[in-house]
Amino acid sequence: MAEAFSRRIARLFFAGVEDAVDRMEVAGSESVMRETIREVDRAIDLVQIDYEAIVTRRLQAARQQKMLRERAGELQDKARFALGEDRADLAEAALTKQVDCEEEAAKLEAAQAACQQEETRLAQNLAALKARKQEMEQALADFLGARRDAELGGDGPTRVRRDIEKRVQDAEQAFGRAMAGAGGAGVARADAEITNRVAEIDVMRKRATVASRLAALRQNVTSA
Repeated sequence: MAEAFSRRIARLFFAGVEDAVDRMEVAGSESVMRETIREVDRAIDLVQIDYEAIVTRRLQAARQQKMLRERAGELQDKARFALGEDRADLAEAALTKQVDCEEEAAKLEAAQAACQQEETRLAQNLAALKARKQEMEQALADFLGARRDAELGGDGPTRVRRDIEKRVQDAEQAFGRAMAGAGGAGVARADAEITNRVAEIDVMRKRATVASRLAALRQNVTSA
């Protein structure tokens, strides 16, 4: 069991993942990153199967041990009854069977201890694999974020905001030219800024209204 598990994950821990990560760092390939994460996922599934199997074996051994101990207790009562009936031969047979049950229960005790040790090891490896996967997913997210920033010119969200502002300015200028061409007054940039500041008053008023209602609601709740 332990050797089979070791063969399964040795490549992942000591070769496969490290090689894939090296290729990822050198080539910067998103597809290699995603395939590496999928490989870790597959390893997690395999370890999970082994973990569940060893837990099942331990629980089965515990159930069998309990049954054997109960059986040993019943045989003790039977041996006592047989002696009371002056049947030492039957009492001896019951006690012989009792010893067999106790020996088998002792073997199951050792089996449970071995299962517990393997269960702990598998749980540790499962936790390590999940942590490694999380680290790799974060590394991929960081890589994709850096690539998006590079595609935007290196400024990230700042570049996006600048692009939006430029589009608004171009639209305002086009609107002003169209208005002037039609004999209208047009809209100056300064007027637009004033309009924005006036709009800010509406936002402040809305926040004040919400704060007032929240305070009233809290007072009602406290009174109740």
